[in-house]
Amino acid sequence: MRFPDEFVFGSATASYQIEGAVDEDGRGPSVWDVFSRTPGRVQDGDTGDVADDHYHRWESDLDLMQRLGLQAYRFSVAWPRIVPAGRGAVNRAGVDFYDRLVDGLLHRGITPVTTLYHWDLPQPLEEEGGWTVRSTADAFAEYAGVVAQALGDRVDTWTTLNEPWCAAFLGYAAGVHAPGRTEPEAALKAAHHLNLAHGLGVQAIRATLPEARCSVTLNLHVARPEGPSGPEAVRRIDAIGNRVFTGPMLKGRYADDLLADTAHVSDWSFVEDGDLETIKQPIDVLGVNYYSTMRVRLSDGSGDGERADGHGGGATPWVGSDAVEFLPQPGPHTTMGWNIEPEGLTDLLVRLHEAYPGLPLVVTENGAAFEDVVEDGAVHDAERLDYVRRHLAAVQDAIDADVDVRGYFLWSFMDNFEWAYGYSKRFGMVRVDYDTQERTPKDSALWYAEVIRTRELPEA
Repeated sequence: MRFPDEFVFGSATASYQIEGAVDEDGRGPSVWDVFSRTPGRVQDGDTGDVADDHYHRWESDLDLMQRLGLQAYRFSVAWPRIVPAGRGAVNRAGVDFYDRLVDGLLHRGITPVTTLYHWDLPQPLEEEGGWTVRSTADAFAEYAGVVAQALGDRVDTWTTLNEPWCAAFLGYAAGVHAPGRTEPEAALKAAHHLNLAHGLGVQAIRATLPEARCSVTLNLHVARPEGPSGPEAVRRIDAIGNRVFTGPMLKGRYADDLLADTAHVSDWSFVEDGDLETIKQPIDVLGVNYYSTMRVRLSDGSGDGERADGHGGGATPWVGSDAVEFLPQPGPHTTMGWNIEPEGLTDLLVRLHEAYPGLPLVVTENGAAFEDVVEDGAVHDAERLDYVRRHLAAVQDAIDADVDVRGYFLWSFMDNFEWAYGYSKRFGMVRVDYDTQERTPKDSALWYAEVIRTRELPEA
């Protein structure tokens, strides 16, 4: 199974998860600094204060990427490191860090792929309302312009947002991500203003770089129907989980069924004239993050599954879809409890190709957390290796079905701060000893390096 010559193999990280140095060189606080320092919010009280100390170890990290043969590296820029207050004064030291990082990648023959927002909103903006207010989208556009001006055409792809669904619905409805709010209408407002930020951000980037290659990365949900009510449950999940972003970004509208599903929560009056035209900017590639699937039906009162509202009107990210029930998935599972179904990735890529013909796709995140064990200085992560092999085969199946898939970025380059799970989950192909900061490539990393070198997927 040989991949096309132009297919790009890379890996990905996020700023708050790896950089550390949260109080150094003028960086301001982010919502995740505040959230992680709030007792009870993050497992074991972990924070990203040090994380992988990448801010100080970036050169050796890039050397390791080069040794493993990565063709591209997808990293995110920390907004509070560039514009500490969210808008206004630019922190030169922050700009210089990413300037050095991009030059370091190019020097090593690694293509820089930049994500402007991976959830670390400057805390001063949250105190003004965060993503529930329109002014945050304007501030994002200002910040996007600053970074575009600083890094110029050295960046291959400019990704505006990573997984806005998580930022909006886990952050403002379910409360399990920063800023930890549980307000359903606030989540809908956040989703819209993230959409608006994407459109304004693309405009700001192209105002500086007219030929910029622009993108957005979405975590699109693959839901499987169960029983007679399954198709309706899938429709509801698709509306609030997927089309709340693909609709305005790619079609310039919010679907009628989404508005109907959420009418008891909001009248959507926060959508102003001209917003949808601004949001629907031409993009050059769509980033797709995929990990697992879900099995759903409408609740029948049997108690066999998990209600979207927690069986009692509790906080849920599935705004307007409270009656959807999530059923247990057959194994195997990762340590996140997520099922492993590579076929879901093929299905998703084919579906996107059919819905948006002519739009190239890139798998911008795919990976798995397992209980890695160090034996004689090595990590024999056979489960992760198998997971990646099977999902690369799923990408190949999509390519064979004439889907235009341009690349694959393994999540994650190294173990890191896994949001509300702290350091309890390891997704990296490189192990990090958090006491010594020693990096150890796992078997999966060495295997992936060989796939990159040969461009072929070996048999199991």
